[in-house]
Amino acid sequence: MRSERKLDHIRHALNHSEGPVHYFDEVDIVHRSLAKLDWEQLDISVQLGELNVSSPLFVNAMTGGGGEKTKEINRKLAEIAGEKNIAMAVGSQMAAIKDRDERKTYEVVREVNPDGVIFANVGSEATWEDAEVAIEMLRADALQIHLNTVQEVVMPEGDRDFSFRIENIRRVISESPVPVIVKEVGFGMSGETVKELQALGCRYVDVGGKGGTNFSKVENERRDNSMDSFHSWGIPTPVSILHSLEAEHIIASGGIRSGVDGAKALVLGAKAFGMAGPILKTLMEDGESALRGKIDLIHHELKSVMMILGCEKVEQLKGKPYILHGETKNWISQKGV
Repeated sequence: MRSERKLDHIRHALNHSEGPVHYFDEVDIVHRSLAKLDWEQLDISVQLGELNVSSPLFVNAMTGGGGEKTKEINRKLAEIAGEKNIAMAVGSQMAAIKDRDERKTYEVVREVNPDGVIFANVGSEATWEDAEVAIEMLRADALQIHLNTVQEVVMPEGDRDFSFRIENIRRVISESPVPVIVKEVGFGMSGETVKELQALGCRYVDVGGKGGTNFSKVENERRDNSMDSFHSWGIPTPVSILHSLEAEHIIASGGIRSGVDGAKALVLGAKAFGMAGPILKTLMEDGESALRGKIDLIHHELKSVMMILGCEKVEQLKGKPYILHGETKNWISQKGV
């Protein structure tokens, strides 16, 4: 059943250990010694196209459609997002589109966070009619369309026909009354992909790069015969950001562990950054109070980088000098930006 699969994903994601490479450790920001700002001057609010958000950090898509357990997770996440005034995306709503009984696991997000910035979420298999239901279900401020080809082909019961999806994406973008964010789920985006998406009318991309939760590993936990050859597949998040610079609005996710990692993503060219795995792990293992503290720490770290680099506003981080090394440098030296 779909609901059981959702719970499997949560369980395996929580048990998932990060890979040997933390790609944001391969990005060094060039330090500046002379500070010139007052802490109270620092403004972390962001204008992301039509979206005005109080922080570049948001809770990225995680769950829903798994009955009472996922409803409770979404309720807690939404309450904390509301308290901390950060945006939140729900997990794929395809389960609720197909089964009305699952809608409560998503609707709870808007119920407990009535004034927050909420992103709806559908797969690229969704028709415009499906996407419209997802938006209305949450009175959403934006819609994510997730691209998860690798996950689907590894998933035992995954989709195998992708022939109609580009037209679906085009139609949803053209019809949607709210911004549409096309996102990867951990395998990254190339410059070629970004150009294809732009041709479809896409203005917002979430590069969802390699380095965070590995959905090849998650799905292989559910297979009898492991396709572990795909465990190393994908484009690291810092590389994906640099390959996506032609996009109008770039969101970074995948392997962001801290406010410093988030700041590095902003230096490379992103306008916002999402976190999913570390948020979920903190909530499930350490509780709501610990998650509130983690969000406060992320914001403190982000503002600390702004102070060090002399940036009064978040957007001023973009283009500050940085150095690449390791696998990330190899990608850029061979593939360029």
